[in-house]
Amino acid sequence: MDKKVSLEEFYKSGHKYVPESVKSGIGHFNVFKLDEFAGPKPKAMPFSRRDYFKISLVKGKSRVHYADKIVNVDQQVIVFSNPQIPYNWEMIDEQLTGYFCVFTEAFFHQYGNLNQYPVFQPNGSPVFQLTDIQLKAITPIFQRMFTEIESDYTFKYDILRNLVFELIHSALKLQPANLAVNIHSNASERISGLFMELLERQFPIESPMQRMQLRVASDFAKYLGVHVNHLNRALKESLQKSTSNLIAERVIQEAKILVRHTNWNISEIGNSLGFEETAHFSNFFKKHANHSPISYRKLEII
Repeated sequence: MDKKVSLEEFYKSGHKYVPESVKSGIGHFNVFKLDEFAGPKPKAMPFSRRDYFKISLVKGKSRVHYADKIVNVDQQVIVFSNPQIPYNWEMIDEQLTGYFCVFTEAFFHQYGNLNQYPVFQPNGSPVFQLTDIQLKAITPIFQRMFTEIESDYTFKYDILRNLVFELIHSALKLQPANLAVNIHSNASERISGLFMELLERQFPIESPMQRMQLRVASDFAKYLGVHVNHLNRALKESLQKSTSNLIAERVIQEAKILVRHTNWNISEIGNSLGFEETAHFSNFFKKHANHSPISYRKLEII
């Protein structure tokens, strides 16, 4: 897989001036009209990770590839992209229209943690297909972004942060059934949060030389200073899944990405994901993906 696409590369791909805030690495935000940025003959977007966040509102038939999933879009969609998950768009209509905004995590420094929202979590739902009514409600948020960013108001970036949060919450409200809130003990939530942070810290795998260090439940329990049974109970209470299931779900997600989008051999992929033997990795992959790694690499997913 190619290295992460930087914000500077993003601006250059659209033949745009690279702002000083990008070059200096400080917090950055910008908003664009899709057809104006891409031009009449947009280049195919590579399947890769970016080092910035992006929210896209797109009208037209397309296919969204993200992580190991594909979503066919018939009308319009809003997509939340983050630096952890690789993605790209496959155009079906000759020209897509819409809006998108890009921003860095530093832009929200001291204003909240973006990774706490399901739309930006690796196992969350970043793609929301929209009805015409929902599109009509969300479009003005992007239009207000253009108004604010072009204004001379001293605190316009505070307003822009609020508009980003408005987009996030507008999308989350579209699927309330998937966001049922359960009341758990503070201790269980704290342990679960620390566990998920440790798990995610090991990804993405960007080189065959990189290796997942915390691989089984006992590794995480030891690192957190708790008994493995206590860790399992906390995760069951907070997330309704066992420690082993959560690890397996995240490992197979990364495994599918590496199998399909790198030229690494199966042994290198298995080793980077903490498997001592290639056969063990192949058996694990087949159990969770219903295909061997080699056949999955050849599979045409639609």
